[in-house]
Amino acid sequence: MSKPETWQLSKASYPYSTITQTRFGDMDLLGHINNVAMAGLFENGRVRFNHSLGMGNINEGDRWLIAAIQINYIREAHFPEDAEICSAIGRIGKSSWDIVSAAFQQDQCVATCTTTLVLTSKQGAKPISADFRKILESHMVRRV
Repeated sequence: MSKPETWQLSKASYPYSTITQTRFGDMDLLGHINNVAMAGLFENGRVRFNHSLGMGNINEGDRWLIAAIQINYIREAHFPEDAEICSAIGRIGKSSWDIVSAAFQQDQCVATCTTTLVLTSKQGAKPISADFRKILESHMVRRV
């Protein structure tokens, strides 16, 4: 894992955040939030972020698919502290975009996540419309 960039560790870099409760069952034998549970915390944050962008209202026949997810663990996360998942758009391509996220507990970044999504139709990858691009651009990461 490469060392995270400074902006990734700052809540101010992300225009969206949501609080997610951790669960007792999220712990591993050492008492830390396990890697599968952390992926679930990021999924919850990503789904809420997507809803805030109106991604449930794409054109009929179109859909977005997850092409890749990368999670980097920065420090131990613990139950019962809540996790604040902060998210932003990190990159916009022709038919794909990246959601960059960070999980915080007690104002400390515990993990980062980059998810690549692709807009598709029945024919395969589809260019992002100008209107949807504007929505994505309005939620770009602030590298502070």
